[in-house]
Amino acid sequence: MKIRNYDTESIEKVKQLYNKMDDLKATVQEYTEKRDQVNQSIRSATSKEQRNEAIAQAKTWKDQLKAVENSLIQLESELEFYGLQIPNDTHPDVPIGPEENAQIVKMVGTPRTPTDFAFKDHLTIAENLDMVDFEQASLVSGSKFYYLKNYGAWLEFALIQYAMHKAAAKGFSPVLAPDMVRTNIAYGCGFQPRKKEASQIYDVTTQSILNTTAPNMCLVGTAEIPLAGLFAKKLFKEEELPKRIVGFSHAFRAEAGHGSAEERGLYRVHQFSKVELFCVTSPSQSDGMIDQLMALQEEMFSDLGLCFRILNMPTEELGASAYRKYDMEAWMPGKNGWGEISSTSNCTDYQTRRLDIRYLSSDFTENVGKKDVRVPWHIKEKWVKHCHTLNGTAMAVPRVMIALLETHQREDGTVEVPLALRKWIPGEPSLLK
Repeated sequence: MKIRNYDTESIEKVKQLYNKMDDLKATVQEYTEKRDQVNQSIRSATSKEQRNEAIAQAKTWKDQLKAVENSLIQLESELEFYGLQIPNDTHPDVPIGPEENAQIVKMVGTPRTPTDFAFKDHLTIAENLDMVDFEQASLVSGSKFYYLKNYGAWLEFALIQYAMHKAAAKGFSPVLAPDMVRTNIAYGCGFQPRKKEASQIYDVTTQSILNTTAPNMCLVGTAEIPLAGLFAKKLFKEEELPKRIVGFSHAFRAEAGHGSAEERGLYRVHQFSKVELFCVTSPSQSDGMIDQLMALQEEMFSDLGLCFRILNMPTEELGASAYRKYDMEAWMPGKNGWGEISSTSNCTDYQTRRLDIRYLSSDFTENVGKKDVRVPWHIKEKWVKHCHTLNGTAMAVPRVMIALLETHQREDGTVEVPLALRKWIPGEPSLLK
């Protein structure tokens, strides 16, 4: 946990609470046996006095047992809270340390630098082409919100359509995911805030659910969350894996950013459209699957004519669920620097243990037979294991839009449209003007 810059208090608390829970379970067992003995005494009593005395003892043991069971319930809730703060294991090839320790795995293309004319940033280009309106959105929704208009709207639709079709051609099944989920699903995916950090999740609480047992709800920060939830509490046969889906949803981030010039415009916003790749695999399949995800991402960004690099991200940049993570950064000529446009993570069994996503090993058929529905669970569960999950960004629309506008800008203020996107824009223009 220290190499990932996590406070170790959580794991120490889990150890303490786990030991305490074992003690309480032993006490529950002891009190249950005492109660059962007294109940037997009630049945075997030979006089009214003996019976009344046994009944009084039974009530005492019942009350004591209930008190301990209530303590156990509270303890289990506390244990779950601290357990959710513990991150995944870390792949041995992950660099240790902060963001600057990231390793460049591969670079595609050559960064475009000013030659014949001075480059504009994406916001200037987009405003000149009447593609975006931040000022009116600020009035309507607040800062870091925006309207996409005209070619801005069509470009978003084109990027989404392109990414969905590209993934579908590679065998990913399409899903339109909900934008709101139960908070426990988000936490199960590893999106709970770290200790002493402000939550980046938009909580959705309505008057109708206050002071009720209704589950807390939140807006999703990425389609990864509802896509993972699609498989929650499911048991697959190993032969059915891998499961590969591509989903679209809006993403909501409460993060405000640093307000720097590098983050102006579309770079860091509170709401954006996102196409996400998500896979459920067996443990033996997940290493190969992350390579497949990166190959698909590389193909898409190459089709769009972007210059980008792939980074093996260090420990302090890994989210709670990630065993390892690769980022893709595009060269953004307008700001003369790199900007993240995508990432891919192998979460191993971190999410599946929390969301109860499992598979029945193929060894079951070999050892027990094909009629698994008739096999008692205490036998069957020996061959039930947790799946692995992986996720990758197919298209984070605003970030890719930045890279496209700045990379393909021309001196006259027009922007060349990559061939792969033209058929998704009315008139199939070669230039945005």
